[in-house]
Amino acid sequence: MNHPPDHGSPAFFDIELKPHRSLGPRGFAILIAFVALLNLGAGMAFWLVGAWPVFAFCGLDVLLVYVAFKYSYRQQRAREFIRLDADALVVRRVDIQGREKVWRLQPYWLRVDCDAEDESAPLHLWSHGRALTLGAFLSPGERRRLAEGLQEALVRWRQPPGAGLRPLADA
Repeated sequence: MNHPPDHGSPAFFDIELKPHRSLGPRGFAILIAFVALLNLGAGMAFWLVGAWPVFAFCGLDVLLVYVAFKYSYRQQRAREFIRLDADALVVRRVDIQGREKVWRLQPYWLRVDCDAEDESAPLHLWSHGRALTLGAFLSPGERRRLAEGLQEALVRWRQPPGAGLRPLADA
């Protein structure tokens, strides 16, 4: 269930996060072909020396590599949408099955937490003693940049009207 983004009020921050996959469809086909040929060669060698049951396991290897990559590509369907407008910070998360979960947070109380020193530190939004993890699939550098961008947007949001800082749409 996809909802169109709300563009009724200007955004202070608006981003779509998605997992990165460096191997495209063509690269995937080449990799599977290479793994299949390699396993076929190894399987044939075992077959010729009389160890024919090993041939089946070589085919199983190819199947397992294929299934693992397909699962990885399926995870790429996950998305997180983060939008800060005049009313709220809305986080919309879509999982790999297409199920959607939405959080509406009051920006005044939000605290962005991402330890710049710790490479494995998650990015959390804290509000009223509860934490929401964002961008778990991002690299550490991407999480830090996201945290910095969110923090800057919250500073702009908290500025009184006429203070010179405006939403992104007006800038």
